[in-house]
Amino acid sequence: MSAAPQRVAGVLALLSAALLIGTSALGPSAASPSLGPATALPPYALGVHPSSGVVTVLLVAAYLAGGTAVASGLWAVRHGAVVPRSWIVAAGCVAALAVLVPPLGSADHLSYAAYGRIAVQGGDPYVVPPVSWTGGLDPVTSAVEDPWTRTPSLYGPVATGVQALTSLVGGDSLRRTVWLWQLACLVSWLAVGVLLRRRGGSRGAWLWLLNPVLLGLLLVGAHVDLLAAALGLGALLLVPRRSLLAGVLLGAAVGVKLTFVLFAPAILYALWRNRSGWRPVLLGVAGAALVLVPSYVVAGSHAFDQLGQARRFVSLATPWRLLVDAYGARGLVLLLWPLVAVVLVVLLARALRPRPAGSDVTSDAARAAVVLGAAYVLAAPYSLPWYDAIAWAPLALATTGLDALLLVRLVVLALAYVPGRVAGMSPQVHDLTLGYRREVAPWLGIGLLLWLVVLARRVETPRTGHRASRH
Repeated sequence: MSAAPQRVAGVLALLSAALLIGTSALGPSAASPSLGPATALPPYALGVHPSSGVVTVLLVAAYLAGGTAVASGLWAVRHGAVVPRSWIVAAGCVAALAVLVPPLGSADHLSYAAYGRIAVQGGDPYVVPPVSWTGGLDPVTSAVEDPWTRTPSLYGPVATGVQALTSLVGGDSLRRTVWLWQLACLVSWLAVGVLLRRRGGSRGAWLWLLNPVLLGLLLVGAHVDLLAAALGLGALLLVPRRSLLAGVLLGAAVGVKLTFVLFAPAILYALWRNRSGWRPVLLGVAGAALVLVPSYVVAGSHAFDQLGQARRFVSLATPWRLLVDAYGARGLVLLLWPLVAVVLVVLLARALRPRPAGSDVTSDAARAAVVLGAAYVLAAPYSLPWYDAIAWAPLALATTGLDALLLVRLVVLALAYVPGRVAGMSPQVHDLTLGYRREVAPWLGIGLLLWLVVLARRVETPRTGHRASRH
């Protein structure tokens, strides 16, 4: 009974991935910036230069097909379907194809290349904006696009170190530098996929390796969040046995993107719940310090400058934007959102399925990480679809009951940032996509919050009104 839905899901997933990779392979567009002259090395593109309308239609179809594929695949798994090994191999091949074409969906990878270039050439990427480096004549830093041309790096020193390494090897070639970054993303994507498949079975496969929406946002998009997710997941898996190494990986994840510090209280909670004592805590703290202390000493105090600026941003697709647009209440938003995040932590924790018997430190840490990560992305005033990696990486390690909600959130946000760049759009595409991002997506976000309230209420039994057992 479940075989047919899974086959349909597989076809839709393959179609979605083909649309994503194929759109990128068409060449520079409103979704994919130019990487300069073609070379013998990837990424490759045909140079068709499709219109903004064409790429928008292709990407919308890709994300809708991908979301339907994952929903169907998860339904089939719940009804006994098992993902064949051949599908996992095929997913790995698709991932390899994804880094043979230029990144898609934003121009963030140009900023990554620029920050690495500045660091390698002796500058401070936390102080120097890309447009100012060498008078704006550098072949790599000059490629950065608005609105980030005057923005120094806000990423952690570990991310800057990886960016510097890709720049060191890539040299003056923007295309080669970007491709090396894509290879780092590919390694991270496959590492997470293999770990989740091994631990999470067929559900884990559909939540990551067979998930074309995540593939498009994280791997084809070549976002730094993918590196942090891989390191953070490694920390969750290793903490019961190799606490020192788990701390090193967690410190590296935080050193890539600061928001992954949320994995720390998740791990502490799991250790406390499983009565693991103080030794793994102390070893984990020591491991994290081994990475974070020297990396931030090298990066300097300016490594936090842009984080202070970014905390004031309110993205267009979040529910908070309605308040800002109607009343200009940006200061009130900054005051309220942490309180909302706390409320969401409570609701998300209540919405979890009962803790399975025999749960270990990793599964408890993963459940807590999903709760904290989801609360952050749902509550934060500035939230973009690839930020959701913080909740999706641990999702397959935990039986949460939040798969559907997080999938809908992912598709809603993915559609809100199609085609991806702020340049190259026709007036019609600009008005249509901005209208959805600004007028529709925030209300859908409110709908997701109401859905979460409904999920949280299911802990009450329908007959007696008493809370159902959680143990």
